[in-house]
Amino acid sequence: MSKQCDPAMKRILILLNLLALPVLNAEVMKITLPPETAAFKPAAGIQLANGQCMTCHSADYISMQPPKGLDFWQAEVKKMKDKYGAPIPNDLLDGLAAYFAVNYGTGVPAPVVQVTKSSGPIDAQALAQKSGCLNCHKVDVKFVGPAYKDVAVKYRDKPDAMDKVSHQITHGGYGQWGQIPMPAFAEFTPAEVSALAHWVLDQK
Repeated sequence: MSKQCDPAMKRILILLNLLALPVLNAEVMKITLPPETAAFKPAAGIQLANGQCMTCHSADYISMQPPKGLDFWQAEVKKMKDKYGAPIPNDLLDGLAAYFAVNYGTGVPAPVVQVTKSSGPIDAQALAQKSGCLNCHKVDVKFVGPAYKDVAVKYRDKPDAMDKVSHQITHGGYGQWGQIPMPAFAEFTPAEVSALAHWVLDQK
């Protein structure tokens, strides 16, 4: 005596068989996103926003937020660090929130404390860490942007290597290594740009 398969089970078996069939003539869909053209408002603290936020957010995303005061932006910045794991150094949290509160919010908070520039030798790796460069770049593996050792290889022995890398640091851009834009760091002093460019080009 044969057992009858109930209708519901039969439908499930048919569906599973259909899912198991190979997909014929499948093509990979390629999506090209438009270039990023938005930028943060040029004001005191923009270097914090460029370095710490552009890794994950478009500048447009910030402009879509409600125009709230300092408390709101402090909570937002803290949430990005604590909940979503944004690698924002603790000593930059207040300055970052202040920049957004002044330029995209409703309040005028306490002035941003500016870091005094040292007249001694510049620690380029520490500057890269502090400025958020290492949020997108790693020394020896591709991450959001190219590995610094790959940048060094590309420009090795080229007479305009320092000019090219310095220009990229100062002005940012996109297209040379992909479509993800690199923000500009126009606030760096010429000495800081030179130290960073040398450090990148010295990677092996």
